[in-house]
Amino acid sequence: MKVTLSALDTSESCFTPLVVIELAQDVKEETKEWLKNRIITKKKDGGAQLLFRPLLNKYEKETVENQNLYLVGASNIRLLLGAEAVGLVKECTDNTMRAFTYGTRHNFKGFDDNNDDFLTMAECQFIIKHELENLRARDEKMIPGYPQAKLYPGKSLLRRLLTSGIVIQVFPLHDNEALKKLEDNWYTRLSLKYQPIDNIRGYFGETIALYFGFLEYFTFALIPMAVIGLPYYLFVWEDYDKYVIFASFNLIWSTVILEVWKRGCANMTYRWGTLVMKRQFEEPRPGFHGVLGINSVTGREEPLYPSYKRQLRIYLVSLPFVCLCLYFSLYVMMIYFDMEAWALGLHEDSGSEWTSLLLYVPSIIYAIVIEIMNRLYRYAAEFLTSWENHRLESAYQNHLILKVLVFNFLNCFASLFYIAFVLKDMKLLRQSLATLLIMSQILNQIVESILPYWLQRKHHVRVKKKVQALKADIDATLYEQVVLEKEMGTYLGTFDDYLELLLQFGYVSLFSCVYPLAAAFAVLNNFTEVNSDALKMCRVFKRPFSEPSASIGVWQLAFETMSVISVVTNCALIGMSPQVNALFPESKTDLILIVVAVEISVGVDPGSQKDAGVGDPKHALLALKFILAFAIPDKPRHIQMKLARLEFESLEALKQQTAAVL
Repeated sequence: MKVTLSALDTSESCFTPLVVIELAQDVKEETKEWLKNRIITKKKDGGAQLLFRPLLNKYEKETVENQNLYLVGASNIRLLLGAEAVGLVKECTDNTMRAFTYGTRHNFKGFDDNNDDFLTMAECQFIIKHELENLRARDEKMIPGYPQAKLYPGKSLLRRLLTSGIVIQVFPLHDNEALKKLEDNWYTRLSLKYQPIDNIRGYFGETIALYFGFLEYFTFALIPMAVIGLPYYLFVWEDYDKYVIFASFNLIWSTVILEVWKRGCANMTYRWGTLVMKRQFEEPRPGFHGVLGINSVTGREEPLYPSYKRQLRIYLVSLPFVCLCLYFSLYVMMIYFDMEAWALGLHEDSGSEWTSLLLYVPSIIYAIVIEIMNRLYRYAAEFLTSWENHRLESAYQNHLILKVLVFNFLNCFASLFYIAFVLKDMKLLRQSLATLLIMSQILNQIVESILPYWLQRKHHVRVKKKVQALKADIDATLYEQVVLEKEMGTYLGTFDDYLELLLQFGYVSLFSCVYPLAAAFAVLNNFTEVNSDALKMCRVFKRPFSEPSASIGVWQLAFETMSVISVVTNCALIGMSPQVNALFPESKTDLILIVVAVEISVGVDPGSQKDAGVGDPKHALLALKFILAFAIPDKPRHIQMKLARLEFESLEALKQQTAAVL
């Protein structure tokens, strides 16, 4: 029997709550009633056809302070129909991955009409979020009770409610039983084992699971560098011509690990269904504003903003501001070098033990200043990117990532480049690299995990005392959970986590041949990072909504770009070795420039190379890097075959539909 949305009942009073909506304390009753009706109304009448009830009934509200908290859920059939609407991909009984449809539900593995666990809780919450975000204005001109909150046909109601301050937040609830099982398998027992990536995906969704999968993969990929670097550090520390071998291995390693990751990522995302999932049409982001008009692509009425105005804001305001920040970063760097010179002069004058310790103080202070500057700049970059008024969330994220990466790269690595290629002081380079790497890891652990967890524990104790003082007739368990979670911090995405790994990758790949222990320290940090990030996701922040992802996105390009830069850097370091220096005894600067130019395809006079006794190594290492990248397919062969078969079947189905119409 065919089931339609119009046949579903939305009047259930008892249901499993999946999502919480918090309204402002002074929201008018007519607004609450209007919102409730729009959420429970049938789809054909413009509603979301979901289940909705307040956290506290009218008698319980008299017992405790008024909480404008509401619970949202859905029946199992409604969720299955929603899964079809959002295009979720599931595994069929013939082991292929196909878009789920309710009519063919029995063809999918694990489906049973009497079983409610075909969809993961993360997928259920994603479906509810999708339905809430697609509640759109029809004939309303404003939100009832708030004439200043204007509406127009097709406008997302939830986004207008959020930007107007009527809705404070919308967040998915934790499943305490499932969370406890996940924690037991993930981080509560300290042991060297693989993470339960599939379980993480089932609970938090693909985006979070891909981050933890990449963190685990990157950590294990660092082990060969750490194993080689340790004896290298112990036995050939001052023999600079020997680091040519280490630098060459570094170049191959940085390329191979990124290419192999693509293959592993394709395997995971195909198994999860997101590799073949069709992209949804991207809606305007909540903060986008402009003059109301007709979108020429969709035909919908929505705000329009001229692109030339956005470009003017970018090039006349944002770009100069970023350049000013870069200049300030370089200015702070020069202050750091003045401090280094002062500490060195003081040590040479006295030669005491305490002045030898003082030599590390400038680097420690500079590392702390770098972290502070990075975080302050992040806030400024977010403000500027929002002010640029990008229509799509993807465009907003790309511009934000570009701003942050440029500043962070210069802020973190400019001093190392200056020491290596201007001062040519390898001892100071090792000291600065070690200090920056170790201090950044310590500060990140404190700021991102330890401090938030401590604050959250204090809040948890306060909520416990408050709940214990309530009357017994209140559902204290659910009330406590919702009140506790609504006060948790909001997880803002994987941006900062990937950025931290990218900077770590830079420290390891750019200069690790000078400080071989960099990889070892990175491995030790990442083993603790896995546990601290897991703790952060489970106990510090609200549960984030699941977001389907097929890859790590623009961060793959960022890591590959860092890998290319590492080729140039390591070539320049090779050029500074005594063995190569002997070929250019008169000009060290010319030597470095020639070696770098050779690798970035800038022409070098063949005659001068021949006279110097050097062969023609033009493009050698960069060519090797790109050959390796080309030789290692992004997707395994069996995944390519399955994707090709799906494409073929889609084309055949389209032909049959066309023939039937004709």
